[in-house]
Amino acid sequence: MSDTEKRRVGFLGILVEERKKSAPAVNEVLGQFGDLILGRMGLPCDKKKCWVITVILEATTDEIGSLTGKLGKIGGVSVKSGLIPES
Repeated sequence: MSDTEKRRVGFLGILVEERKKSAPAVNEVLGQFGDLILGRMGLPCDKKKCWVITVILEATTDEIGSLTGKLGKIGGVSVKSGLIPES
């Protein structure tokens, strides 16, 4: 991380539509970025047959972009992110 890149607190919202098929790949990617993760919660949405995961992290925009890019390549997975404004 360069001096100009500042880690910021943010979140990821991950929707997993095909849990049995996609969950192992999602967990593997999240494990690769585990040092950025402050907390994680996953909840099933049985009526919609999906799984919702919320991840709180502290990372640079480049790190978040890399993480969301890898998650977004997994079939049946949608991901959105948000960051607190820089102070």
